[in-house]
Amino acid sequence: MGGKNRNTKITNSLRSLRFATDEMTQAELANRIGVTRQTIIAIEQGRYSPSLEMAFEMAQVFNVALDEVFQYPSP
Repeated sequence: MGGKNRNTKITNSLRSLRFATDEMTQAELANRIGVTRQTIIAIEQGRYSPSLEMAFEMAQVFNVALDEVFQYPSP
């Protein structure tokens, strides 16, 4: 996880999406996309930006558009 000490500008709705999906745990989400729970924690806390591929995989897990999972501030 390069740059793990630097917060990203990208925000996400992972926690609320997990809770809206039968209270899916971080571990369950991690298993579904093939990463560790620690990776999910870092993404949720804004300490790590996922790859574009991983971001799309997360959106597919929740059956929502990518911008419903991740947001980037307007200039």
